[in-house]
Amino acid sequence: MSVSTCLIVDDSRIIRKVARRIVEGLGYEVDEAADGAEALAYCTSALPDVLLIDWNMPVMDGLSFLRRMRALPGGDRPKALFCSIETRPEKIAEALAAGADDYVMKPFDGDILQSKLAEVGAIAA
Repeated sequence: MSVSTCLIVDDSRIIRKVARRIVEGLGYEVDEAADGAEALAYCTSALPDVLLIDWNMPVMDGLSFLRRMRALPGGDRPKALFCSIETRPEKIAEALAAGADDYVMKPFDGDILQSKLAEVGAIAA
């Protein structure tokens, strides 16, 4: 049985470290990207099973990355969770319309992330 993979896309090293600890604890093999361009380069060679995506990042923001990743061959397969401080309903709707499977408000903890991953079918409930 292969190990599920997760790519954490966030310009904050601290957020990546916290998210990595949570997701590894759920049995995922984790890689990290500091911006959307780095994440897109990663996804063109190997699509992860799950993506945790920040909205506001330098170089390429999370929304632009998500739209471009979804256009890749097989890009409809990964479960994509936006993890952002952006709380306005229209922004959440925009992320979901761009292809996000769900939305997690920062700051998040292990219980919240595990619950959201279970909701989108990325882990057993």
